[in-house]
Amino acid sequence: MNPKQAGALRRAGIYFVVGYGGLVLVNNSGLQLDNMWIAYLPMFIAVYFFSRWADAKIASRSSNQSDD
Repeated sequence: MNPKQAGALRRAGIYFVVGYGGLVLVNNSGLQLDNMWIAYLPMFIAVYFFSRWADAKIASRSSNQSDD
């Protein structure tokens, strides 16, 4: 597997895990909004930025370890 494929799979995995956790948190929070997208949209935006940040941290650590 080339590095681009590994990075995409890693990002997708992070996004899936954090996104699923966010959905569980929002759905079990007891919010009774008429339109739940008011809660989902900011959550998914935050999940996206967190997953990009986490992927960058993981990629930099793995490249630093492979340089050693």
